[in-house]
Amino acid sequence: MAATPAPPGSELKLEIETTLDRIVVRCSGRITATSVELLLTSVRPLILQTKQIALDLADLSYLDSSGLGALVQLWAAAKQAGTELTVVNLNKRIQDLLSLSNLASIFEGRQKSGL
Repeated sequence: MAATPAPPGSELKLEIETTLDRIVVRCSGRITATSVELLLTSVRPLILQTKQIALDLADLSYLDSSGLGALVQLWAAAKQAGTELTVVNLNKRIQDLLSLSNLASIFEGRQKSGL
């Protein structure tokens, strides 16, 4: 498992694990306007390396509107490349946020528990 170097004082930490059939990106901390660029620049290049990416949000404590936008951007880029992007291990708050923002439908069937 490789950790993506976070800028000093970063509120988001990413750990990337590559297996034979997929890449798992474990996100911990907060995805906000100040940390969204780290997520995008770390995950976008992975889309062309695999046919399945799982964003594990088990240790994510906060997701703002910028974070929601980043998830949609990654989903759209993955779909265009023929890669399946899943979000797994969502806490109740993030599940509710996706539902309230009408974004749950794009991740419908992709909000899995566990890996």
